Order: sequence, then C-alpha cells, then structure tokens
Amino acid sequence: MLLATDLDGTFLGGLAEHRQSLYQLIAGSQDVQLVFVTGRGLEAVMPILSDPAVPIPDYIICDVGGTVVEGGTLQPVQPLQAEIDQRWPGEHVVAEAMRRFAELERQEVPQQRRCSYFCHSDAVTPELTDVAEALNCEVLYSDSRYLDILPKGISKGSTLLRLADHLGLDHSRILVAGDTLNDLSMYEAGFQGVCVGQSEAALLEATRNMPNVLQAEDAGCGGILQAILHFGLLAQDYVTGSAEAAAVGRADLVMVYHRLPYEEQRINGRIVQRRPKSPNGIIPSLLSFFSAGKRGSWVAWSVHDEANDPPFEVHTKVDAKAYPGLVAARVALSAEEVEIFYKRFSKEAFWPTLHTFWERAIFREEDWKVFLAVNRKFAERTAAEAAEGATVWLHDYNLWMVPAALRELRPDLKIAFFHHTYFPSADAFNVLPWRREIVGSLLQCDYIGFHIPRQAENFVDVAGGVASLSIVERKACAPRFLSFGCAVGLDTMTTQIEVHGRRIGLGAHPVGLDLERIRRALADHRTPGRREAIRKEFADKRLVISIERLDYTKGTLEKIRAFGDLLATSPELRGKVSLVVVCVPAAKEMTIYDELQGQIEQAVGSVNGQFNEVGWSPIRFFFRPLPFEEVVAWYAEADICWITPLRDGLNLVCKEYVATQGQVDGDGVLVLSEFAGAAAELHGAVLTNPHDPADLRERLRQALDMERGEREARLRGLYDIVQHNDIDRWGREFLEAVAAVPSRAA
Repeated sequence: MLLATDLDGTFLGGLAEHRQSLYQLIAGSQDVQLVFVTGRGLEAVMPILSDPAVPIPDYIICDVGGTVVEGGTLQPVQPLQAEIDQRWPGEHVVAEAMRRFAELERQEVPQQRRCSYFCHSDAVTPELTDVAEALNCEVLYSDSRYLDILPKGISKGSTLLRLADHLGLDHSRILVAGDTLNDLSMYEAGFQGVCVGQSEAALLEATRNMPNVLQAEDAGCGGILQAILHFGLLAQDYVTGSAEAAAVGRADLVMVYHRLPYEEQRINGRIVQRRPKSPNGIIPSLLSFFSAGKRGSWVAWSVHDEANDPPFEVHTKVDAKAYPGLVAARVALSAEEVEIFYKRFSKEAFWPTLHTFWERAIFREEDWKVFLAVNRKFAERTAAEAAEGATVWLHDYNLWMVPAALRELRPDLKIAFFHHTYFPSADAFNVLPWRREIVGSLLQCDYIGFHIPRQAENFVDVAGGVASLSIVERKACAPRFLSFGCAVGLDTMTTQIEVHGRRIGLGAHPVGLDLERIRRALADHRTPGRREAIRKEFADKRLVISIERLDYTKGTLEKIRAFGDLLATSPELRGKVSLVVVCVPAAKEMTIYDELQGQIEQAVGSVNGQFNEVGWSPIRFFFRPLPFEEVVAWYAEADICWITPLRDGLNLVCKEYVATQGQVDGDGVLVLSEFAGAAAELHGAVLTNPHDPADLRERLRQALDMERGEREARLRGLYDIVQHNDIDRWGREFLEAVAAVPSRAA
C-alpha cells in the first residue's frame, strides 16, 4: 500500500503510542510506501526529515501540490515538476497582482510555485478569483484563514494523482489522510481516504457522503491506523502486532561511555583488567557515582577478534569491592571498527570541528557508515541492559547517534546525554556533513547536559538551524557562572525547548571531582616522600605545573613559547622559576599528533638550550602519563598551575589542582584559559587568552608577582566552589534535572 498523508494534525498528530506504532509499521515494512502531502514549503519540511523518529518518505508533495520531489534525495520528480513549473507565472507576478487586495496578509513562510496569505473569508471575492484566473491561477481557501494562489489545475490531489500514474501504482492500494479543507482535493481524486479525528468541520462536511472516505474517531496517526484496518489494506495482525520487544535488563541506571572503566590487557590469551593510566579524566568521576553500591551497567566497547579470541564475555565485574552493584556490559568491536570509529573518524572529523579547528577536519562517508553501525551496537546493548523505565546516561560525541536507535528500541527509557566536549556555535558545527542526522538524534533525548551555559546555547543555535524549535524556558546564569568575565560567559541560557511536540530539557552541569580520591592520594604512604623530593629539587624556585594530553587544542606549544618569551623579557626570573610540563601522549596509532609532538619537543629544547644554567633547567618535560598519586604530589608543591587550552569543554586538571591546594592549606594560583569551560565556573582564577602570546606571558607574570594575601583569598574562593560542586552533587543534580523533564506521553 501507499500512504499519502498531510503532516500537521495528521501524520505528526495523535497520541504518542499511535505515532510510534504507525512509524514503526512503516519503517519496518517493505509493503508500505510513504508520501508526505503538505501545504508546507520544502524548506519547512526539511526539519521533519531530520527527526529520526519519523520515517523518511519515498516522495514529498509540498507547496499544496506545487512541488514534488523524491524523499531521499529531495530531487524533483520529472517530468512532473517541469509540467507544474510551466503553469506558474512567477512569484513576483502573482504577488504584485494581489497587492490591490488590502485584506490579504502575506504568510512569512517558505513557499514556491504559490503565494500564500492570511485573510478572512470575506476577502475571497469574485474580483480576487478573476484576478487569479487572469494569471492562469486558482484560489484555495481553508481553515477559515489560509489563502493560496496556485497554478491552474494544481492541488494536492492532482499532483498525487499524477505521481501515482507516473509510478504505475494501483489506485485501490492508496490511502490518503488529512484534517483540513486544504486536503479535500486528495479525496476528490478518487482515492480511499481518512479524515482523522478532530478534523476541520468544513472537511468533514465536504466528505460526509463520500463512500470511500472514513471519518475516524482517533486523531492523527490513530485515525490512519484505523483506516488501514477499515479498508483492509494490511492484515490486522500486521497493524496491531509489534516486533518482538527488546530484552529488558535489570539496571536502573545505564552509563554508556565509549571506554571501559578499566584497561584490558591480553596476557597468554587471557584478558586482564588494569587500572586506567590516565592521571585525570572523567572515568574515575563516573565510577565514583556507583561507589555506594548503586545497581547499574557500564556499556563500553571491547576489542574482539572472532577468529582468534575465546568466546566473548559480555558481562564482567568492574570492581566487586569498590562498586558491588556495577557490571561492565561490553560491546564487541573489531580492531578495525575501533580504529575507524574512535582513533580515526572521531578524532579526525568530529574532534577538530567541535573545537573550532574545522580546517583540520577530514570527512569520509565510509567512516560515517562505520560510526553509525558502532552506535547501533551500543544502542542495542544499552536496550538489553536497561530495566523498564530506566535512565540511560550517554556520554559525549562518540555516541551521538545512539539516542535515535535507542528511542526506537526502547521508547520507555529516559534518555539523557552529557556532552563533555566543547559544543561550538552553528558557524563551526554546520561544517559537519551529517549535522542534520546528528542533531536529529540528540533531539530524541529527554535531557541534554553541557558543562556551561555557553555550550548549551550553542546547541540551541545549531538545533534551530535543523529543526523548528521553540524556547519554552530561559534562566539567568549568575551567580554560579560568569556572565561577562570571560570568553565563554553568558548572562542567560535556554533550559527547555520544544521540538516536534516534544519537550527537551537543557542544562549546564560542570563536572565535579571525587574529592575523596585526592584525599586518598595525599594520604598515600609514598606521597610525603614525593613531596619532599620535589621541594628539594626546586628549592628557592617558583614551581609552575602544567598537565594535559598531547593535543593541538590544549595550547601546550603556545604555552612553552610564552614561557620562553617571559624568560627573554624578564631576565631577573632566570634561575628562579621552573615550568614542569606533563604531556600525556596519544595512542601510538594516532599519528595525527606526531607533528605536534615534534614541535613541542623542539620548543622545549629551544627554551632549555637558550636559558639553561648550572643547577637549573627552565622546563622539565614529562612525555608520559604519571600515576595519579604522583600527580597530586606535584599539585601540592606547585606555586602556580598554568592551564591554557585553546578550547576545552571544561578541564578537570585545574579543579584537581585547586582541590589539592585546598586540602594542604596551600596558596597556589590558578592561571586558566578563558576558553576552557571551567573558566565560567571558577571565580578567582587568573584568566588568560591563550591565543595572545603577550597575555599568556603577562598573566603568568601576574601570578608570580601576586601577594600572599591575594593568593590565599583567591584559593579559598576557588576551593569553596570545587568542594561544594563535587562529583556527587554533579551526578545528583544532573539526574534530578533528567527526572524533572515532563514525560513524552501525549
């Protein structure tokens, strides 16, 4: 069968369960073709095509019949479109002719091959009809307010009839659906039809005596389902039956992250778990959320070679003692899938675009297909883990397409997404070739969280260019966040939007720290010795610490050059200030960072070569990860922490430094890039512009020259923020915000 349906009030209307049933019926069947037949212009239909919950139509008839295109490509259906074009005198000709009728108000909507107006029925006079006739056009008036001037002989029904004949379709297998008088021509074309519940009274009156038209009780999609059964177009069990339900798991909270909370190492054919080597990051923070024995699943990938590896074990314990209620639910990926999905595509296409380095981005369609397949695997595993009505907490851009697949598999779930990486404004994000699919997937979430208001507002900016959205709620950013004090500040932010009838919550939730983890590191029996060794090595010198991953977004190279500039312009600091740089290397397969590594090492060598003195090297460079306990010892002894990313979603290193200094009663100074998300939250940091070498140099000099009283006051304020907004508060507030979003039920 072929379903030709109006959109607003019809295919997009009705109860949520009816919409879901009809959409799944169409998406899962080879026996149903779909045609959108709408008064909207093609440009206004495109946001619907970005909604993964709505099936992609085979064809689209829009502009009240004036435009007919293929659904997948949006290319005109020829020769039908050419024939319509020949009948149309042109927009400006028609608009000029209608200017004499003062009662007409032009609709400010996309429109082609028609001119659309608002007016009262009294405005539809014989004179207006005659003017239209003289232009070889005709008048269509509907819903007591809409007036369309169309090419002669063109309507929804006439174009649908031509399309059906062009495709050689059996008219008896076509069902048309509508809800306003604008749709009358489809019924008059002789097709079987349904006026869905709550249709315009004028349409019901006009079709009352048509034997091939059902006036349904249920609104929208519910009425269409009734008509499919009424006319016997599909068997009842086909319509009312549903695909076998997805397996329902036991986890009340499902954490979905691209990596396991431990590292896997293969020894003698056995996989052995190792603690993560990274000195900082989100994984320890997320793990701490399960430390009280909360029941849950952690969905992540694991490399599996079907030919050579033993049978794949989906479920493993993470740490039975520390997290007794948590299991890892492993998604089996081949080494090639991991290489493409994460190490190549995510880092070469998405990472540079998100951080506004789009000139570095490499887009490959074949990689996108792998990305989609991997995201589907994550969605299927998540659907199997989650209990009925569970909350699924998705993390970061590697899993952008999971919400679309998961909503289809498990509509009962609360889907929340936290975007750890910086989210840019539309001028950067829209470079992505798949922006519509990505945003459409994210809009299947119930709640989307970002670190700071600026990133949430950037998402609204991007989504507004893809979908027709309305802003339901806005809130002030102060006092928690800086409004005008840094590059990523904002005074108000959007906290709720509505898209396609769905409410989606948005929030700013800067990730907090597991402060107990830092306390344990400070209490480690090796820490006093490490701190003493650092004090001895840098006796009588100011110690500046810098810790980051090897990445062009982190500003490491710019910082090293600025430090060299400081020593060049301030010779009195030579021998008195040391910079310790801990640069954690990328995976060896990620060769995109090889050039940057060489540049950094060369810059370090240049500064040290120029300013070295007996007993003093300006820069001590660690190009390897350090154990967290050792990192904390450096935090405790450093006078200044210099964190200068060119762009960063948040940055946890700066918070770890503040927390450590606060717990040892220190007076360290945080010099932080104003392009890091944390800059909007950490009142009291010395903010610097890492894109300005002079500012990098001078803000470090400011920190070096700062009086003790100011240092202590700044650190007290910073520590109060970090201590109050810890990981537990972050998780609790995030999940409370998710729970507060209204149900999707209609």
